[in-house]
Amino acid sequence: MRRRLILLTVACLGGRVAMGADPQPYTVKFDATGNKALDTAIKGSSQLDSLRSTAPVGPFALIGRAQSDVRRMETALESYGFYQHKVSITISGLPIDDPGLSPLLLAAPSSPAAPVQVHIETGPLFHLRHVTLEGDVGDKAREAFGLKEGASAAAADVLAAGSRLQDAMQEEGHAYAKVDEPIAYMDAHDPLLDVTYKATPGPIYHLGDIRIRGLKRMHASFVQRLLTIHRGDLYVASKVERARNTLLSLGVFSGVSVHLPKQEEIHDSELPIVFRVSERKRHGVSLQAAYSTDLGASGGATWTDRNAFGNAETLAVTGSIINAGGNATQTVGYQAGVSLTQPDFLRTDQSLQYNLGLLKQDLDAYDQDALTAGVAINRTLSSRWKVSIGLTAEQEKIEQETVPNHYTLVALPITLKFDSTGLSNPLDDPLHGMRLSAAVTPTQSFSRSFNGIGFDPTGNKVVPIPEGGSATFVILQGTLTGYLDFERFGWSRPGQSVLAGRALAARAYGATQFSLPPDQRLYGGGSATVRGYAYQSIGPQFVGSQFPNPNEPEGGVELAAVSIELRQRFTASIGGAFFVDAGAVTAKSGLFEGQFHEDPGQAQYETGIGAGTGLRYYTPIGPVRIDVAMPLKHTNVSGSVQLYVGLGQAF
Repeated sequence: MRRRLILLTVACLGGRVAMGADPQPYTVKFDATGNKALDTAIKGSSQLDSLRSTAPVGPFALIGRAQSDVRRMETALESYGFYQHKVSITISGLPIDDPGLSPLLLAAPSSPAAPVQVHIETGPLFHLRHVTLEGDVGDKAREAFGLKEGASAAAADVLAAGSRLQDAMQEEGHAYAKVDEPIAYMDAHDPLLDVTYKATPGPIYHLGDIRIRGLKRMHASFVQRLLTIHRGDLYVASKVERARNTLLSLGVFSGVSVHLPKQEEIHDSELPIVFRVSERKRHGVSLQAAYSTDLGASGGATWTDRNAFGNAETLAVTGSIINAGGNATQTVGYQAGVSLTQPDFLRTDQSLQYNLGLLKQDLDAYDQDALTAGVAINRTLSSRWKVSIGLTAEQEKIEQETVPNHYTLVALPITLKFDSTGLSNPLDDPLHGMRLSAAVTPTQSFSRSFNGIGFDPTGNKVVPIPEGGSATFVILQGTLTGYLDFERFGWSRPGQSVLAGRALAARAYGATQFSLPPDQRLYGGGSATVRGYAYQSIGPQFVGSQFPNPNEPEGGVELAAVSIELRQRFTASIGGAFFVDAGAVTAKSGLFEGQFHEDPGQAQYETGIGAGTGLRYYTPIGPVRIDVAMPLKHTNVSGSVQLYVGLGQAF
């Protein structure tokens, strides 16, 4: 004998509970099922566990919370294919339906906490015996359907197969394709299910008129040109969605939706569609602030015009005060810039960006006043790959060890980026995937000394140098970051425990250490390389009494650094981090070939290892980060405990 069964969608049932008595402290323990992923799903569905510390309840509400949890856990079991399950919960040793439980909890003292035990009997794992697909479905759609007889009858898989089938039919032009909720029949004797799907493809449509509704300042001709779909094209759901995302990615619209007419309103094979858009406020102001003991406090603002000339051009003006009170800085500096980004430059996946900037900073390593200008073409190769090529010019005055010089730099930066984290906002918390950035920057440097003095190639003394010295060099830089969520192994809830790693390397070719302008040399130390050491303090230092500031950073030609960080959430908004960083900088090439042995006395090679811990406060705009780090190995410029405060993860 068989009975009819409707498969249920996995959902967490929400509800409010009234607190009619003092909060009842309790602990929760779960029976293990032997399936780590299932254990995680059961625990993740439980409000007894998730709300235990954040939403205390009285005895009656605690019993109600447990009763609601039973159905949540049953749904989790069914989602994994266990339909003859049994879930029971006891509080202080009594079943939750025991009439004596409420009086017991009301009379119980607040300590010790009441023990809550969740008992799970999974029963047998069900499998699919017969899978029936009714309807005129094409071969490609059947292949996408993908549900095979003999597979486990997990409700999540059964429901996903229906969604895949409907999506596949819509990819073939069936705009109104429909797949009814699957009907399952459970065998009365064996753990087997027979599942039937009814599919209704409907007619095939081609695109008709494509209209944009809701435009105000945006030029309609520009928006129409951006669309990657055209009248007469076969209706393909993913292409329509891609066109919607293209409009949304401009940053001008707060919302973009697609509207199709009712099927009975269509009298031929052409399907008109309407994109309804809502333009964001044209102007916006954002504030930035950060603090670290090495670079001090910084703060600034950015004013943005999201649609400067009606074609989604982005104009941004930024001004910041930097380096206020840092132990690796001398005086307060500033940074200002203007950028204009033109989207859809020559093609829809390409933009043109102009930049102009001013920078003044007074660091232990050098003092710098710079004016920069540049233009770059940025292209999106895919959802994960991006590339850019630019041309930059920089006019700067740099003083190092009281030796002032003028530099004029012309560079051709080329950058390739890969990102599989699935995040569009760099402040969001990455939980999985990886990021790669690789840059090649050929540079021509022209230098002019104020007093005809400078450093010889060894950097050991100040000597006359000719006017108009120049250097041609290439700087290679690469950074790889990766993120591993322990939920993948069933060890924690999604996003609760994440292991993050970073590796970076850089090398200058074509010029010796002191042929490079000081700001183009490589330095270690600080939040971007090795925490626990002051900014730029790792690397060769000036050694000798002839230098006004001995033991200050020289800068090198090679850099390597690695970081590993464990990020742990304790509650929905509070978390912590534990990390170790290490890095090395050399004055001559050879670091990556293993040809150097550390010899601080010769000022050629310096390493640093730092470790620390941090606090994370998670907000809708990203985690607020507070890190404290200390050096595990002292350098010539001795490290000390460093504090870092900012928005977003360290990497």
